[in-house]
Amino acid sequence: MDIIHLLPDSVANQIAAGEVIQRPASVIKELMENAVDAGAMNVDVLVVDAGRTSIQVIDDGKGMSETDARLAFERHATSKILKAEDLFSLHTMGFRGEALPSIAAVAQVRLTTRTPDHELGTVLTIEGSRVVSQEPCSCPVGANFEVRNLFFNVPARRKFLKSNQTELNNIIQEFERIVLVNPSVSFTLTHNGVLVTKLPASSQRQRIINVFGKRLNEQLLSVDVDTSLVHLSGYVGKPDSARKKGVYQYFFVNGRYMRHSYFHKAVMEAYEQLIPQGEQIPYFLYFQVAPSCIDVNIHPTKTEIKFENEAAIWQIVIAAIREALGRFNAVPTIDFDVEGRPDIPAFGKEPSPSGTSSPRVEVNTSFNPFTTHSDAGSYSRVPVDWDKLYAGVVKAGQGVRREGEIMGETIQASPEPSMQNLYEGQPGQFPLDGVEYFQFKGQYILSSSYSGIMVIDQHRAHVRILYDRYRAQMEGKPVSSQGLLFPEVIQYSISDAMLLEELTDEIRALGFDIVPLGQGSFSLNGVPIGLDGLDPKRVLTNMVESAKETPSGIENEIQHRLALALARSASIPVGRVLTQQEISDLVESLFACKESVYGPDGKPIIAILHQEVIDKLFN
Repeated sequence: MDIIHLLPDSVANQIAAGEVIQRPASVIKELMENAVDAGAMNVDVLVVDAGRTSIQVIDDGKGMSETDARLAFERHATSKILKAEDLFSLHTMGFRGEALPSIAAVAQVRLTTRTPDHELGTVLTIEGSRVVSQEPCSCPVGANFEVRNLFFNVPARRKFLKSNQTELNNIIQEFERIVLVNPSVSFTLTHNGVLVTKLPASSQRQRIINVFGKRLNEQLLSVDVDTSLVHLSGYVGKPDSARKKGVYQYFFVNGRYMRHSYFHKAVMEAYEQLIPQGEQIPYFLYFQVAPSCIDVNIHPTKTEIKFENEAAIWQIVIAAIREALGRFNAVPTIDFDVEGRPDIPAFGKEPSPSGTSSPRVEVNTSFNPFTTHSDAGSYSRVPVDWDKLYAGVVKAGQGVRREGEIMGETIQASPEPSMQNLYEGQPGQFPLDGVEYFQFKGQYILSSSYSGIMVIDQHRAHVRILYDRYRAQMEGKPVSSQGLLFPEVIQYSISDAMLLEELTDEIRALGFDIVPLGQGSFSLNGVPIGLDGLDPKRVLTNMVESAKETPSGIENEIQHRLALALARSASIPVGRVLTQQEISDLVESLFACKESVYGPDGKPIIAILHQEVIDKLFN
């Protein structure tokens, strides 16, 4: 009995849709790329309910004839390649001929299109791969794709769509990737009838600024290197633009967005010893290579691209970025070009013609500051075993036990305090009157306790105090805020601006007075009391970046991250010397918190150096 058979086109199209169309953002990506391939100079994207209800992409490209419009929804029907060899000379975004049939297989599609040489266009309606109608109509040149009720016939896939905010963020992400590589095309994005962004045709740098805000303009260095293997252009950030999170990093090859961890390492290696460990740098790098030297047909999303000469291009990337940094004087250079420069004399070993010699300073070569003065004319060295001296001493804030050996004995110190034995006979209560506190290294506060020495991390303690205060403000308690003498305008990227508008109520509850101005701009009119000396724009940006890491719809988690980010920014920095009164106030406020042993991030605030550990240090 034969068991192998051909699948119906409707089933095959749905299987392809699972690879190509995974969410509303996938539809927008495919339709926008088709618009660019069609030579459009203006592309408008309109979405309703983050694409669940409706997605519409309108372009003024070359359009399609009546026959082409019908054929475009057949599997593997494309105008972009004719034979297998064309896969290695691609100059378009699409080439497989699977996008439109995949969309039509899981949605209700209406296409209105006309070519320049026809007076009438055609309107085609398809539902679940089935053609419902096709009629002539009057319409402008170009194409108007309207996709309704995505996954209407695949309820299981529709059920797994995320919240509207998450899906909208994915839409904006795909939108940004396409507009960044097509600066000569004008784009608009509208959500639920509200214009989100309007990007006129511009230069490459201006398009980046229009998408991510004017504050990025001062941080970018241009890169432009032309070799026989690759033409590399674009922009990288100055070393002082490095951040731990929230940086914009984009690679494009031949007008196509790509992910490439290998080249990312090359970029970061160029900044070695210029930025702190663990921080990232923004970059927008555009590769132009011969189409035959890359393979884009290895993943349905076409973001994974294989290069023929990766190792050589790696070296070119590093050299190009270091050259850009050198022009910025971010790295030391050795300049051997001394022609025409004045001769600057230097002291040498030989006396100068005038008979004078270089100044000399007499030093006592036998002096050693790490010796003990035993008599007037000699010094005796006292050997110190530093490893043994500090073995077993606990660094505050670490939530594990550490062991050390001193004079042959093993000792232990525990940073995990027991609230019952911090003070004798007063479990959970702290008689602050008369207790003396000492600050150590501008970081820790020391005091005696019943079981030994109590060590408090002053920064974490202040974070806990401020965090509890901010959470109370979010729950409706009075807000302390101060107005700015001159309001500041802050501009964010499209996605960040959308998120900030969603969080406006929570942000205002913390004491920020912000007003949306449109097009990603906000007016900052007031800030919380206690941010003296801090850049309020930087603080607000850090809060937005923290909120981006939280799944949307989890209101309590979002409030937690916002309050924690603000508390970390406004808390006492490590190394600040406090007065005795400030120390007492800090400790008193800490012990007034409901939770004083651990911070809001779960890290310990208090450590106890037990007396038996101290006794063993002295044998």
